[in-house]
Amino acid sequence: MSEEQKGRLTMGVTRLYEKVPPDRIGVLIGHEGKIKEELMRRTRTIITIDSTTGTVIIEPASPTTTALELMKARDVVRAIAYGFSPERAFRLLDEDQVLLIIDLKQYVGDKPNHLQRVKGRIIGEGGKARKIIEEMTGTYVSIYKNYVAIIGDFESANIAKTAIELLIEGRRHSTVYRYIERETFLEKRKRMRQLWKEII
Repeated sequence: MSEEQKGRLTMGVTRLYEKVPPDRIGVLIGHEGKIKEELMRRTRTIITIDSTTGTVIIEPASPTTTALELMKARDVVRAIAYGFSPERAFRLLDEDQVLLIIDLKQYVGDKPNHLQRVKGRIIGEGGKARKIIEEMTGTYVSIYKNYVAIIGDFESANIAKTAIELLIEGRRHSTVYRYIERETFLEKRKRMRQLWKEII
């Protein structure tokens, strides 16, 4: 089997499924279907949305659609499902961007008052804590229902994820910000070294 054949998707057979909450379906479709249309165009896919069940089917639009394009389309659908605006979700179409999901119930159980308290710590007064995490890591953070979703490059998204986990554990905000500062500094230094090696 050639490399070309391996990468080829089977029309009418290859499909990915995703589930979108009822209150996010309208956001995914967009005004007059504009968001869905743009996503299909940019990923060369066909997206079918069942408004009753929230089931989303993603299929290749042509034999030249790649598996990566299919997965990128699914990532965007998933990001919108977890509360991101389409503008922020479309960032996942960039090559190095990932989507990370934290299920708060896995950390604090399903008692509403525990979940509310933890969400309050992550958001901060007037959204301050979330904004600081986003600015320091260069990521996007969404808190939707019992989930925290993060969009960013692999390293930055993982730094933001650990920072949020530290807040869930009850660490002080100042301690968490120091952690982010240290990790982003080390990451920048690593990238600079890598860049320097490539130049030499």
